[in-house]
Amino acid sequence: MTDLGRPWRLLALPPLPADAMRGLLSGLGDRIDVVTPESRDRNAMLELLPEAEIVVGDWSSQLVLDAEAVALAPKLAFVQQPAVGIDGHDLGALADAGVPLANTAGVNAIAVAEWCVAAAFALVRRLVQGDADVRAGNWPQLTLQPRELSSCRVGLVGFGPIGAACARMFSGMGCEVTYWSRTEKSDTYGATYMGLDELVRTSDIVVIVVALAAETRGMFDAARLAMMKPGSFLVNAARGGIVDEKALVEAENLAGVALDVFVTEPLPLDDPLRSSDRILLSPHAAGVTPQSTTRLIQCVVGNLAAAVGGAPVINVVNGVNPVIKRR
Repeated sequence: MTDLGRPWRLLALPPLPADAMRGLLSGLGDRIDVVTPESRDRNAMLELLPEAEIVVGDWSSQLVLDAEAVALAPKLAFVQQPAVGIDGHDLGALADAGVPLANTAGVNAIAVAEWCVAAAFALVRRLVQGDADVRAGNWPQLTLQPRELSSCRVGLVGFGPIGAACARMFSGMGCEVTYWSRTEKSDTYGATYMGLDELVRTSDIVVIVVALAAETRGMFDAARLAMMKPGSFLVNAARGGIVDEKALVEAENLAGVALDVFVTEPLPLDDPLRSSDRILLSPHAAGVTPQSTTRLIQCVVGNLAAAVGGAPVINVVNGVNPVIKRR
C-alpha cells in the first residue's frame, strides 16, 4: 500500500543543484525529498528514475524522458519542465503512463517578444553595420540606407503567448501585422490571419515564434526562404530546427537575419553562420531576463505545491488529468 504520509521523491535534473531546489521548495516543509543525479548524463538520470515520483526537467533539454526512461519510472506521477520548450520528451509515452507533463508557458513571452522587436529594429535600421563602419573609421551617413520599422509589414509565424506579445508590440510601433498559426485566434491585437505561404511572400519581416514539432521541423527550407520578398528580413526566436541553416546562409533575397536559436548549441566555431555579416547572432538568450526567470520559478514552485497538495497543476501539454495521483 502507498504510504501517503511520506515525502514525495522529487528528481531534479541538472543544472539546478539539489540545495538550490530545496531552497526554492522550503515553503513546502518536509513534503518533498529532493535528489539529483551525480552527473549530467543519461545513465545517472536513469539510475534514479525507478524511485522518482516527480521530475523537474533539465531546462536546456539535454536530459529528456523518452519512452525508455518512462518505462523505468513506475512511480512517476508528474513531470514539470522548467521551460516553455519540451523538446525531446516523449509526450505519448508519458500520456500512456498517465503522467502529466507541464511546461512554463508564457513566462518568457514579454522577454522574447522584446528581443524580436529589438532584433527587427537592429536589422531594418542597420545598427550593427553602422557600428562596425564607424569603429572602422568610416562615416556611412548617406550610404547606410536604414529603413523605418513602422513602414514594414510584419508576419508572425506562430501565435502563442510570444506571438500575441509580438503582435501587441509591433502593432504599437505602427507596423501592419499578419500572423499564421495552426488555428486561428480570436484576440490578436489587430493582427490579421493569413495563410503561411502568402504571409511569407508578402511580409517585410518574418518573425518565427512557433513551437518545434514534427510539422514545423524544417518548415523554412530553401523553397520557402526563396518565397520571401527581395530585401526582406527573417527573425527566428523559436527553435533552430525550424529553419534550414545552410539554405539561410545562401538565401541572397534576404537583406538580414537575426537568430537566437540554432540547430547545434553552442554554435560551432566553424559554422558558416558566423561568417555572414547579414546575420545577427544571439546566444539563445531572448527569454533570459531576471523578470522572466522570476516568473519561471514562481510557475514551477506553484505547480509543485499544487501537485503535492492535491490541486490541479497548470500548463499540462500532453492531455493528462492535471490532478496528480500518487502511485
